[in-house]
Amino acid sequence: MPLLRIQIYQPQAHYRIPFTYSRRHSYAIPPYSTIIGFLCNACGIDDQNRVLYKTIRELKISISGQFKSKLTEMIWFRNVSKEAHVRTYGSIDHREKNGQIGHIGGQSPISIDVLQDVKLLIYLYHKEKEKLETLKVKLENPVDRLQVLHIGRAEDWLVYKSIDFIDDSKFEYKRRDGNYKYFTWIPEKIFSLNGNTVNWDNFDGITYLLTTHSHIQNYENHRNHTGKRFYEKIEAKLNEGKIIQSQCIFDKELNIPVFLGDL
Repeated sequence: MPLLRIQIYQPQAHYRIPFTYSRRHSYAIPPYSTIIGFLCNACGIDDQNRVLYKTIRELKISISGQFKSKLTEMIWFRNVSKEAHVRTYGSIDHREKNGQIGHIGGQSPISIDVLQDVKLLIYLYHKEKEKLETLKVKLENPVDRLQVLHIGRAEDWLVYKSIDFIDDSKFEYKRRDGNYKYFTWIPEKIFSLNGNTVNWDNFDGITYLLTTHSHIQNYENHRNHTGKRFYEKIEAKLNEGKIIQSQCIFDKELNIPVFLGDL
């Protein structure tokens, strides 16, 4: 049962928690939907009817990561409401201020949390290895990408440290108590490798309702991959690295627990 393991470095990143506004908080690691979006971008998938998109929907995904520090920055967000426009220009019919023509609306100061020196570990499983091999080629040589490769904001570029296949000999199922210094999503629906059962209730972590796959509204009519999306969701715990009193799958090479989400 081979898995594709992707090690990624990002100088900085923001994985927005969607219900935060005046201060935009970040998850410690990206949610499943962000990684799925990254894969679609790298593969050039702008049509949800493509065969490769169906492969991505069938993937079992594990996400872990760590960062060195977190900063809170102040940025300007544009507000295009009529009220904001009037506050800026004095009238709904004007766009001139200090002798210059400006954008419509106004601006609002926003605080945003930014993670520094981010390391991510992503594991992908598919029962058909040739489909993972196709995905590996697309990731390593993303000539069809839709945008610059990023995870999080458009400016959160990334560098591959490695993209490797690892087989059964690199995994072990056992209890190994310790603090592994990585944040990890532990999904409620954990995919079982080799028939081993992992009990979600045995692990610590704050529970989140995370977005996974999405459906673009009326995509068949407008073919716009940036259209309005409706997301599927899954419950997952954000574990901070402490794994005790429970058996789970470990990557023996990196000494990291792996929790594949059955999305």
